[in-house]
Amino acid sequence: MSGADAPLEAIARLADRSLRRAGDVRLAALLLVAAAAWNAVAAVVPGGAAWLAAPPYAILLGAILLCGLAGVAVRLPAAWREWRRPGSVPEGRGAIDAALETPFAPSEVAARLRALGYRVTAAGSDTRWAVHGARRGWSRFAGLASHLALVLVVLGAAVGTAFASETTFSLLPGEQALLDAPRGGFTDAVRLDALDAAFGSDGRPRRLDTSVTFLRDGAPVERRLLQVNAPGSFGGYLVHAWTYGPAVSLRAATLGGRVVHDGPVALDATRDGRPAALVELPTAGSTVAVVLVDAAANRVAVSVGGPGAAADVALLAPGEAARVGDLRISLGGFSSWVTFLSRRDPGMGLLFAGAALLVVSLAITFWLPRRRVSIRPRGGGVRIVLRGERFDTSDAELARLRDALSA
Repeated sequence: MSGADAPLEAIARLADRSLRRAGDVRLAALLLVAAAAWNAVAAVVPGGAAWLAAPPYAILLGAILLCGLAGVAVRLPAAWREWRRPGSVPEGRGAIDAALETPFAPSEVAARLRALGYRVTAAGSDTRWAVHGARRGWSRFAGLASHLALVLVVLGAAVGTAFASETTFSLLPGEQALLDAPRGGFTDAVRLDALDAAFGSDGRPRRLDTSVTFLRDGAPVERRLLQVNAPGSFGGYLVHAWTYGPAVSLRAATLGGRVVHDGPVALDATRDGRPAALVELPTAGSTVAVVLVDAAANRVAVSVGGPGAAADVALLAPGEAARVGDLRISLGGFSSWVTFLSRRDPGMGLLFAGAALLVVSLAITFWLPRRRVSIRPRGGGVRIVLRGERFDTSDAELARLRDALSA
């Protein structure tokens, strides 16, 4: 090697060492544990969601991504060479061996190994020969696929963190809202049609079915029934009925008959632990307070406040009306309001694809492990050296090889 090539050789060796260290499984496992701990803390600590958008977290995800790619780059060439031409099995820890006193020709050994599903290569002469075989050598590629699966998971998480959007909004029956923040050309929306709820004697909900209509450009596109474990999907958004509560149909008119409010009122606040709402009536210069005081009898307390002290209070049931202060209030009936959660996560597909690939690749790696064998002449017979994966018990395979060669 000339003096001019020495720096390049040194750089090549440094790059090779760095690549192998980056592709070390132990390093990848450590980084994954750190990412899991980071996510767990972010989920528990108030305001922890901002931690997932912090630069250190992006650096951590980038390190996991590089580890996955390095692991594949380091192991793929060797896996390909071994699958194409199986090599000699190294002896030592993890390898088991057995001896047979029956003499064999290398061509006969190779034929019997092929009959057992091994890819075979033979080397040497008639007296000093060796036959090497690999069975399920392709399962090593499944192990490498687990590295790519981690890459997909990390990419999905990163894309989701960077580009996901989440919107919450509350609707009364007949109202509609956009599925995301308003922007030019975006018209995907949802309209609340009805909430159908049923409760047991213990007060627990037995059914919470939300009927909605998805709209685009103001026109209905699809009607869906949203349930607790069955959200709706529309235009790349996943829509959940997040929470719900009672609403009342309220009509308020002045003593002269001028209607100042006529429509539903969501009781989405609380007063003394009871559902309540405040309705501002600027044209009448008043504020109407509504409190659900008896849920079993569907009775509400209505009071009217103005520039001075609060006026008297009236208890109303559906269909009843009363004068409260300077207004005449009538209660038409009860309905409900629903708060929706609309989420769009463009990284979800990558995340699920990576998770599926990880499960499949690990299942193949554990249940269909690669096995390698070398058979050489020894004395008047042959010696078998078999090596499986670190988590594999190869005794049964060794017995299978001995039986096949002894037959």
